[in-house]
Amino acid sequence: MTETIDRAAYEALMLSGERCAQAREDAQAVRSGDREAAKAIAASAMHIAAVAPEGLVDFYDALCEGWFGKRPNAPSVSAPSAPGRLEQDFLDGLWELVNDDEAGRDPAAITVRSAGLTALLPFEIHGRLAAMAKNYPGVLDAASSGLPDRFLLEDLARCPKDSLGGHLHSMVVDQGFDLEVLDRDALGLAGLPDPLAYLNIRILQCHDVWHEVAGYETTGLHEVAISGFQMGQFGHHYSSFFVAMIFAKGAFASPIEGVTLTLDTVLSAYMHGRETPPMLGVVWEDIWDQPISQIRESQGIQAYDSPYPPSLLEDLANA
Repeated sequence: MTETIDRAAYEALMLSGERCAQAREDAQAVRSGDREAAKAIAASAMHIAAVAPEGLVDFYDALCEGWFGKRPNAPSVSAPSAPGRLEQDFLDGLWELVNDDEAGRDPAAITVRSAGLTALLPFEIHGRLAAMAKNYPGVLDAASSGLPDRFLLEDLARCPKDSLGGHLHSMVVDQGFDLEVLDRDALGLAGLPDPLAYLNIRILQCHDVWHEVAGYETTGLHEVAISGFQMGQFGHHYSSFFVAMIFAKGAFASPIEGVTLTLDTVLSAYMHGRETPPMLGVVWEDIWDQPISQIRESQGIQAYDSPYPPSLLEDLANA
């Protein structure tokens, strides 16, 4: 269980965000085995996710500089942040998840519970997220098409097996995946301010499409990684919150080697997302029948170069 003093220090940093400006130095310190720096990164990441989303790119770009010695080769995306607040029920839910050892075994379980926790954030954060999203390349053009229709399984069934649509059809029919990762109606996404409604619906709908095209496997480690990629692409809030939760669980519970693995994975994927041309505006429905290699070439997309074997978490669990 997390000690009271650790919880108090984490909450103070999370609410104030005072260590966000030291992200580069904290990343360097974690490379040297400093667990306190890992806790500071975790608190700063949750500050970005729950209190001040405007600072996401500045924070994660600085982490990349400290971790890799360079920032992503991508346009600046920033905006002034404003003070935020958090209610006690959110904090209680946060610690319940951090201290749940069973949840740490399955990234998919953390994804669902993290999404549930975002419902406890002050509603005004949605307006701030929507305003911030407009600064990302390609977002306004993509959102101008209106809320996307649902994918149809019969459309995918008509695609060649080696095409993007064929791969997605196999994932749904043969492997039991869903056409949308989470239920857009259950989450009330259509009621969010523009362009946030479009963004959250489209990425839940296209999550597995992005897995295929951007080169992320459907393993535990790569579910963590693709969250970093989605943050780099357009500051995806669910991904930001999920990553912050993973950082918190690691900083308080994992060996420092586990924290290093997580940072390496998230930041390499975040940099991949920042440096990949915007994928939100791609009308996948028009190119279902094309091979993934052809789509990558036409869209200028390089597959993710994973620093670890994609099945690493599963292999460790079965060892």
